[in-house]
Amino acid sequence: MKTIALYSIKGGVGKTAAAVNLSYLAATPSTRTLICDLDPQGASSFYFRITASRKYNSEKFLKGNEKIASNIKATDFDKLDLLPSDLSYRNLDIELSESKSPKKKLTKNLEGLADEYEYLFFDCPPNLTLLSESVFRASDLILVPVIPTTLSIRTFSQLVDFFNDNGLDSSRIAGFFSMEEKRKTMHREIVEEFSANPAMLRQAIPYSSDVEKMGLTRAPLNATHPKSPAAQAYKKLWEEVRGRIEL
Repeated sequence: MKTIALYSIKGGVGKTAAAVNLSYLAATPSTRTLICDLDPQGASSFYFRITASRKYNSEKFLKGNEKIASNIKATDFDKLDLLPSDLSYRNLDIELSESKSPKKKLTKNLEGLADEYEYLFFDCPPNLTLLSESVFRASDLILVPVIPTTLSIRTFSQLVDFFNDNGLDSSRIAGFFSMEEKRKTMHREIVEEFSANPAMLRQAIPYSSDVEKMGLTRAPLNATHPKSPAAQAYKKLWEEVRGRIEL
């Protein structure tokens, strides 16, 4: 099972939209895929019209294996399942800090899913916490959306520095430009400047009202408007991501 985290220290960069669309594209008749919504805001769960069971909470999530498996729900799309978020996830860092080997907890708790799914996507909350570190260690690839602006580039660099300073493999970080507007000079200049950076993927996601409307359609863009420029960009991004993790 290949695990891919959609992560950014900074919020509002198109992380959840990418998680929803890439997980949808990863699910094929021969490829079962799971998206795990780790954000207490539950945006991915909202997009897929799924809510957690009343009895499900962060405590059960941290127990892992059977507790996780019994709360996974099917989406409206074949071969794509979702483990919904719950508001109690806001306490995950506190609960993790009280557990044994917290940074390895997520890896251990998800072992039982390896026989069921080919791909697992994490939609992560936008912060740098103990949960984030647990996700980093459980992921084969940390996929980071970066808006072509100074502050967004800065947070990407901060993440790479954090990995290097804490003995983590920074080669597992892959950034991609998100919400790109080619009419803006700064966006064009930054994309051009970083085009040769090996940590950045080549495919960018354009700024698009179609992506914003996912909140109304509550479905992946590639399911509702597959010919739109943004949908085509997600498709090319997934092809690039899949090529990287299958090496």
